[in-house]
Amino acid sequence: MQILIAGASGFLGQRLIPHLRAAGHQVTPLVRRPPRPGEVRWDPTSGVLDGTVVAAADAVINLAGAGVGEKRWTAQYKKVLVDSRVDTTRTLARAIAAAPVKPKVLLNSSAVGYYGDTGDRAVDETSPAGEGFLADLCKVWEAATHPAEDAGTRVALLRTGLPLDPDGGLLKPLYLQFKLFAGGRMGSGRQYLPWISVPDWLAAITFVLDRELSGPVNLTGPEPVTNAEFSAALGEVMHRPNLLPVPGFALRAAVGEFGGEALASQRVLPAVLVREGFPFAHRTVREALQQAVSSIT
Repeated sequence: MQILIAGASGFLGQRLIPHLRAAGHQVTPLVRRPPRPGEVRWDPTSGVLDGTVVAAADAVINLAGAGVGEKRWTAQYKKVLVDSRVDTTRTLARAIAAAPVKPKVLLNSSAVGYYGDTGDRAVDETSPAGEGFLADLCKVWEAATHPAEDAGTRVALLRTGLPLDPDGGLLKPLYLQFKLFAGGRMGSGRQYLPWISVPDWLAAITFVLDRELSGPVNLTGPEPVTNAEFSAALGEVMHRPNLLPVPGFALRAAVGEFGGEALASQRVLPAVLVREGFPFAHRTVREALQQAVSSIT
């Protein structure tokens, strides 16, 4: 396939491109800086994208968006979080709709934040949206794909959980804490974490790409665990104690509103992947953590 990808420089994008190329696909990254050979420049803020590039693609993958946990959620940064997702998605969807020859599929990032705080209640792709900033963000983010869908392109909404890798996401700060013998659960520890191994996330992308799947697809592991169970498994894998919990009030004080979202419970199940027979390589959080930790040791 000829694949056009936005968000190629991000944590997951940097891993996805070599994965797709190893599978035999031709990948063209969209960039905002001056392009290198094999790249295409675009400006999603202004809605500028060469339509001939879109028409030449069999598939478009959009992973673009500012980091959710990188800064405090001021009003200004919350706008950045929304605009960096909606502008890119809208630009791609409109370009697909306008193309004389349309890509067959758009895989567009979303997040399990769509479901809000689910407590102990398990949710899957049939569950309604929740409440809160991230849930509202996911709703407008996903809605921005409608021009492509209305034009007949298959659209899959990738509601990604927490990919486990020491170089990014949730595991990066936790890995350092446990390495320094300062690890422990966050808050009460009773909140569920919708984890997924990075190899399974990459495999799920090609799985969705190759099949006629549309609509929301939860990219999470098949066995969600509580934060306390996650912390215990990480301590076991790293051979470190699991003794120093981070109180909820301290997390909120340190990072503001994001701290409250980080303490939310999301018991998210990958019902579509399970139904379609996706072969998870890491079915338990311990297996996923073992893979992540062994990748750098």
